[in-house]
Amino acid sequence: MMRFPTALCNGLAMTCLLASLCAAQSPTTPAVTKAPLHTLPAQRTEIVGYFPQWGIYNRRYIAVDLIHSGAVRSLTQLDYSQANISNNACALADSKADTEMVFKAEDSIDGVADQPDAPLRGNFHQLQLLKARYPKLRILISIEGRPDLFAEAAKPENRAAFVHSCIARFLEGHIASGVEAPHLFDGIDVDWEYPDADHADDFYALMAEFRRQMDAIRLKSTALRAGTSQRGFTLSIASGAAQKHITPIDWKRVAANVDQIGVMAYDYYGPWARDTGFHAPLASANPKAETVTTTINAYLAAGAPAKQLLLGVPFYAYQWHNVAQGGSYGLNSKGDPVRGNLNQSTAVTLMQNPGAHLYRDPLSHAPWIYDGDNFLTFEDAVSLQAKTAFARENNLGGIMVWELSGDTNDAQLLHALSKDTPTNKVSSEH
Repeated sequence: MMRFPTALCNGLAMTCLLASLCAAQSPTTPAVTKAPLHTLPAQRTEIVGYFPQWGIYNRRYIAVDLIHSGAVRSLTQLDYSQANISNNACALADSKADTEMVFKAEDSIDGVADQPDAPLRGNFHQLQLLKARYPKLRILISIEGRPDLFAEAAKPENRAAFVHSCIARFLEGHIASGVEAPHLFDGIDVDWEYPDADHADDFYALMAEFRRQMDAIRLKSTALRAGTSQRGFTLSIASGAAQKHITPIDWKRVAANVDQIGVMAYDYYGPWARDTGFHAPLASANPKAETVTTTINAYLAAGAPAKQLLLGVPFYAYQWHNVAQGGSYGLNSKGDPVRGNLNQSTAVTLMQNPGAHLYRDPLSHAPWIYDGDNFLTFEDAVSLQAKTAFARENNLGGIMVWELSGDTNDAQLLHALSKDTPTNKVSSEH
């Protein structure tokens, strides 16, 4: 899963951009066959969004933005990213962001400034306020650490104590010395990237231990809310898109203990490559290419129950420059990767360049922008609704977003995912 902060774009600018994107078409674009999106009956699915801990800095993204943008109306679950592993125990990744930052009144969900001496401040207090206002929204803590830290913590001699530390800190609410927040989190998301064949047995045992201890603490909990899983607390994992991350694992064994398998179906292409491509294509004309479709089919073939799979979508973008046009308007062409925190605001900027046009692949519905020099792969409402349709056709549990700060100020991408019926028309770009 990506580990970087992303900045919000101006909501008004993005609204204007989307209007222009729908109308944009290169006069030299060749005719192509348009593949229609599928129209499906209205059906509510899980919409899970990762909330960036680091958004607290430089006022990039904070909890009240979920309300101001309307994002909270589309979400069924919020995964707070992130907690860490230290000395085979769950630990706060950034105590300043989590519990110590003093929020001003205008930045606080209740409009009241934090008291500097209050035991609990920071993001966690804002999540408390968010939960009080939206009690049906589940909030999970995402444990993210290096694979070697997970491997060590999952060893038989460390496993039970590690899981207990996570449950005590986050589910029982013993956040830190003098800081108590019981019932703040409704479950735990485990982001081990990635267990291999050598660590598979410890991975299964770790999930089973989480399930055992979470079920035990459930019996003592007096605050289970409607909407949590039937097991009480939600246990989810983040899992990889590549075949090498799927084949070593028995997904039936994993599914026996977890509620959600969030498939990170992105990063098929990125700035590590010297040629351009789609970072999260739904499909491809190349039968050897890995895509969202091949990834999900591989999980289903490996025994993962469809209803436990969440289809991951990226709210970030990747860019190359010095890209020669060739015959594909910058697609599958050599270029120099652009490093940085790119998202919808990057699309706004590029579309203002002379010669910039929006193009769309008719098979995957993936958009790209090319101005004769710069190439950008990103998601928009059309591509996201195509993925929502795919998820529903395959009876998947829902959609997972990495991560929420990459959306517009009015949450246009998230709202596109939560629409009951996707558009049945592909806009006229190539």
